[in-house]
Amino acid sequence: MADRTDTAPGAAPALVRLTDVSKYYGNIRALQGVSLEVSAGEITCVLGDNGAGKSTLIKIIAGLHRHDAGSFEIEGEETVLANPRAALDHGIATVYQDLAVVPLMPVWRNFFLGSEPTRGRGPLRRLDVPFMRETTRTELLRMGIDLRDVDQPIGTLSGGERQCVAIARAVYFGAKVLVLDEPTAALGVKQSGVVLKYVAAARDAGLGVVLITHNPHHAYLVGDRFVLLKRGTMAGSHTRDSITLDELTRQMAGGSELDELSHELERVAESGPDSTPSGPDTPSGTTAP
Repeated sequence: MADRTDTAPGAAPALVRLTDVSKYYGNIRALQGVSLEVSAGEITCVLGDNGAGKSTLIKIIAGLHRHDAGSFEIEGEETVLANPRAALDHGIATVYQDLAVVPLMPVWRNFFLGSEPTRGRGPLRRLDVPFMRETTRTELLRMGIDLRDVDQPIGTLSGGERQCVAIARAVYFGAKVLVLDEPTAALGVKQSGVVLKYVAAARDAGLGVVLITHNPHHAYLVGDRFVLLKRGTMAGSHTRDSITLDELTRQMAGGSELDELSHELERVAESGPDSTPSGPDTPSGTTAP
């Protein structure tokens, strides 16, 4: 396992750093001894199969759950997040897989959902619709997203386009750290590529990105750091220049367990599923009476 990289003297501290973080639900261990670092302008990929602890890790970073052991630092200061609002106040925005959008509302309304600007006072106070429309269009274009019409219901967009709107929204509202929960899980190859393009755009805009995924190929396309989880514990921690895609895939797939499975499958293939050993007294190619 690669050693954690400490902050160089005089350098800005990591935006988020978890050190030996653990989380328990009664007697059930959800996470134990997990460490990761998220720096500005970098993508940290967290990989693992279902049940590896990725969801618990997201909830800790997003302020939904408190960690039970270890340290959680934000820009060098140890922190305990009381709730998701506290995480947002620290510049941590989380985009969940379900996106939490209202499908029948227009794109601009979803872009400002929960943070709608208004104009006027008292009984004349109303939503500033022209500002929301124009800002949504401008911010999406800034991220390279050219929608046909921001008045169309967001439910008419493809899964990849909805993910991109959520990323642009987080950037606009001042996120320093963007946590993405399996953004390509339900997408095809082309749409996955589009989403990864905007994930890279968020990194290039100076954000620190945490990309949760079970796909090592997607992670290796954009990742700078890789943290592998298995059954709530760390199975590996690497920088991009210290591991190849083949080795990352092998470690995520189980390493020696995968080698053993491959050996077993080779034995089955060699023997053949329909092969039946001949009896000791029955010559091959003859039928016993």
